[in-house]
Amino acid sequence: MGATEEAGRDGLGELIGIEHLDADEGEARARVAVVDRILQPYGLVHGGVYPVVAETICSKATYEAVAGEGKVAVGQSNSATFLRPISSGHVNAAARARHRGRTSWVWQVEITDDDGRLCALGEVVVAVRDSR
Repeated sequence: MGATEEAGRDGLGELIGIEHLDADEGEARARVAVVDRILQPYGLVHGGVYPVVAETICSKATYEAVAGEGKVAVGQSNSATFLRPISSGHVNAAARARHRGRTSWVWQVEITDDDGRLCALGEVVVAVRDSR
């Protein structure tokens, strides 16, 4: 994902319905309502939703932190480990920056259901580069 503010929109994030809740330097939270368009055939949230939410909030939070320095933030790597399914309510994501370097930030993301149960863990690396 590129710099959401610079691009003016986040097509995939909008498509799946990401609702940004808050972001602070080094932390971000968002959620996605569980609706038919994000379910796989067995009625569970599609596994691709989790890393999309994770990369979106991490890239956006990184960009907001570095934009004032003339930098942009783009996803460099993204991994997710699934622990339990979500089939109703919301996909809730909470991200925390574990490393904030000059050229990359490393984030850990916890995905929970509405009951606070841990459903997935993610790690996102966001590259920080000069804007052109």
